[in-house]
Amino acid sequence: MIIHIVHSKNSYCVDVEKGITAEKLYLSLNEKNTKKVLLCKVDNSYRDLNHKITRPCHVEFLDMSDNYAWLVYQNSLILLYEKAVFDILGNVQVNVSNSLNKGLYTTIKGNITAEDIKRIEKRMRELVDAQLPITKKHIHRKELLQLVNYFNSRDRSRLILSSENIQDVEVYSLDSYKELFYGLLVPNTSYLELFELKKYRNGILLRYPHISQPDEMPPYEDQKLLYDAFSEATLWERLMGVSYVADLNEKIKNNDYQDLIMLQEALHEKKISDIADQIKQENKRIILICGPSSSGKTSFAKRLCIQMRVIGLKPLYLGTDDYFVERSETVLDENGEKDYESIQAVDIDLFNKQINDLLNGQKVDLPAFDFINGTKIFGQRIVSIDKNQPIVIEGIHALNQILTKDINDNEKFKIYISPLTSLNIDHINRIPTTDARMLRRLVRDHQFRGRPASQTICDWPKVRKGEDQNIFPFIDQADIFFNTNYIYELAVLKKYAQPLLESVHPEEKEYAEAQRMLSFLRFFEKIEDDSAIANQSILREFIGGSILLSK
Repeated sequence: MIIHIVHSKNSYCVDVEKGITAEKLYLSLNEKNTKKVLLCKVDNSYRDLNHKITRPCHVEFLDMSDNYAWLVYQNSLILLYEKAVFDILGNVQVNVSNSLNKGLYTTIKGNITAEDIKRIEKRMRELVDAQLPITKKHIHRKELLQLVNYFNSRDRSRLILSSENIQDVEVYSLDSYKELFYGLLVPNTSYLELFELKKYRNGILLRYPHISQPDEMPPYEDQKLLYDAFSEATLWERLMGVSYVADLNEKIKNNDYQDLIMLQEALHEKKISDIADQIKQENKRIILICGPSSSGKTSFAKRLCIQMRVIGLKPLYLGTDDYFVERSETVLDENGEKDYESIQAVDIDLFNKQINDLLNGQKVDLPAFDFINGTKIFGQRIVSIDKNQPIVIEGIHALNQILTKDINDNEKFKIYISPLTSLNIDHINRIPTTDARMLRRLVRDHQFRGRPASQTICDWPKVRKGEDQNIFPFIDQADIFFNTNYIYELAVLKKYAQPLLESVHPEEKEYAEAQRMLSFLRFFEKIEDDSAIANQSILREFIGGSILLSK
């Protein structure tokens, strides 16, 4: 039986025995690769390494440099962690909250000591050394309903009982310990060598390698700003009465979501107002706004400008995209392609000179970048500002010191924004922030740029790579964090994103990612009528109808 293999930019055909597992097939290839393969794609569909290959097909092996393989590692590690907690502490619930400090922030019910954490980590390493199999069983709804009490989780049982969309799931077992995961896991514990547990605040960090360096543990960094943002999100959840997807679904089914929409918008407005007050109190004149793709930078910046005007300030708004170097001068990346994400793609000297000229009261001819012809156009916006007038600047490099290298640091107020998804499916199955951002981008690309879902999915790894290089390293430079997430937004985005994802054909290489996104969207009830969402909402930047982008 002839199989076409794709891995590490290699492509070739092999003759294999029918029924061979993907894991045995990979091991038989004797490929020299330090990155451990964690799963595969068979004819553009994700499959775990226990998958049996029974017909001629294309098989692509994925290691941790792939985003979904990275998630597979994380989920497998959670199962290992839960099993170790069960062995050491008994039947206590583990809660996985969010990504933090190069790991996952978790909590365990009860008074957990430093000694307990050491014992749990030791047990995890024993389970890894034992190379225990991780097996799965595909069960349908009828059997799933019988297992609800076994899992002893109210958030999970409510979700399963209330949602007809959940017709089947995978139950994973590790040495008789069972757990529900809504995705794939590795075939055995030997794949999970790299991890560490660390006490942090009121919880425990489950740390693991980063996608950019999958063969080593990343250095520890205390991301206090993100921790505070997640703590605020938890407080907002309590105010809105929504902690898990089941809570949101109940409000949608009972037609109570309009109040939820208005309450969330009010919380955003109050937070933005507080930020404007802080800027005035500290007498800052350069307000720098940074965030990853689809975080809502433009809408947030314009809403902040409105709140600043309310308290007597007259902000000048600038976008760093107008300061691109001429397209002919754009630097190239490692593949020889123009790198528009690089800080070197910005005319830094012109930017610094014009900002300082503005601060000094001079008239400045601000550029407008012509993206069709790839050049800056002058003479359209000649401005000057008063001595106390602030400048609001948004862009992906806004927190990078290089961008504002010649500007007095005492003038700067730095804001980092991102949609942190704090709403989890249940106590261990979370929704990564990057998935929520990709859905936003997918909908916006289709709505305003006419791009198919397959193109957005195809471009996403490159976008993520640029963020890892140009945005995330500078988070700690921020003075304040603003979470642009809406607790109900996936229920809104589902209406727009689902048909786009379903339009990706099985023969397209993006099909696997489209199916993965559809898989977690099935847990959400759809909000069909989104008319209650205000026209100044950040979410309108993606679904349409924003008054902030029409001017």
